[in-house]
Amino acid sequence: MSEVPEDLQGGSTEVTKVGGRVLRSRRQGSTNVEWLLTVLERRGFRYSPRFLGLSDDGQQVLEFMEGRAGSYPLPTALRSDEAVISAARALRSLHEVTSDLATEVVEGWMLEAVEPYEVICHGDFAPYNCVFDESRLVGIIDFDTAHPGPRIRDVAYAIYRFAPLTAPGNAVGFGSLAEQARRARLFCDEYGEVNRTQVIETVCRRLLDLVSYMRSQAAQGDAAFQSHLDGGHDGVYLRDVHYLRTNEEVLTRALM
Repeated sequence: MSEVPEDLQGGSTEVTKVGGRVLRSRRQGSTNVEWLLTVLERRGFRYSPRFLGLSDDGQQVLEFMEGRAGSYPLPTALRSDEAVISAARALRSLHEVTSDLATEVVEGWMLEAVEPYEVICHGDFAPYNCVFDESRLVGIIDFDTAHPGPRIRDVAYAIYRFAPLTAPGNAVGFGSLAEQARRARLFCDEYGEVNRTQVIETVCRRLLDLVSYMRSQAAQGDAAFQSHLDGGHDGVYLRDVHYLRTNEEVLTRALM
């Protein structure tokens, strides 16, 4: 019996599961991502899917990672401290294994490399791009936005998503300001090497960059990003920036 394709949620990329394989449409930066996944496999990195080659019609073929992706609204298990801790440890592991690769391939990524080139950032490290066994992170998926950059760029965005550092009214957010701060500190404690005084401002810059990128891609005719704008995603991020800058002193003090 032939295997029935199953469409998966893949952000702005078409993703299909066929048996134990995942097929993803190639796009700008895919060649670099395929190189990265191959190197990660060779180095024994256990969180990333294996790159298995290209299909007859030119799609990426990746290993399917068993587990539960972090779809919104996050279930109770993925709001746990264990989820935050395992996410911080996995991101630190990714950064450690790529620290000597950051200057090896600088051009040709979907997102531009950002100096200083300390590690290869995932670029969108969030629950929806992670796979969990109950509340423990066991896999990282969707490396389309990977690029060389400073580790704090990845760490700050991950904290934004896992704490989460969202304004009241953001549908994917939860927890009081004090609880958000506690979870942000927990992430920093588990990750380790990060300048905590820069976290909140880095989150804000990252969100402003994201808004600019969404708008530029939509203006160039990208239907997926246009749908995000139509859904008001840019406004959500801008409200979060305002919330974070309003509470920056309180949050930064709590991180120390």
